[in-house]
Amino acid sequence: MSTPDWEALRSAAVEAARNAYAPYSKLHVGVAGLVDDGRVVLGCNVENASYGLGLCAECTMAGQLRLTGGGRLVAVACRSGAGELLMPCGRCRQILYELGGPECLVDTPSGVLPMSAVLPDAFGPADLP
Repeated sequence: MSTPDWEALRSAAVEAARNAYAPYSKLHVGVAGLVDDGRVVLGCNVENASYGLGLCAECTMAGQLRLTGGGRLVAVACRSGAGELLMPCGRCRQILYELGGPECLVDTPSGVLPMSAVLPDAFGPADLP
């Protein structure tokens, strides 16, 4: 796989954020993930009056990844509807690790980093006996 087109991923994440359902926080979040087969999968946040039941953009992207043929994430960009860089929360970092592994690249305030740096000492299904 060639180097990810980060500008295209970032733009796709901003576009995805426009579909967010965020009547409570007003923070529209979008995420775009490059899959190992070249597809780009998208997600947006979907809030709920019961905050714990809301879905982060990465969660809806994970569903899209599985629904559209699976594969492994190789690069992920998360943005607000205004284009601001956003970092995945802890739950979503684990989801990204599970679906992309330690080498999956994530756009962060410190630059593009592998998941192994974003979620150190993580483990996933491959670590089970």
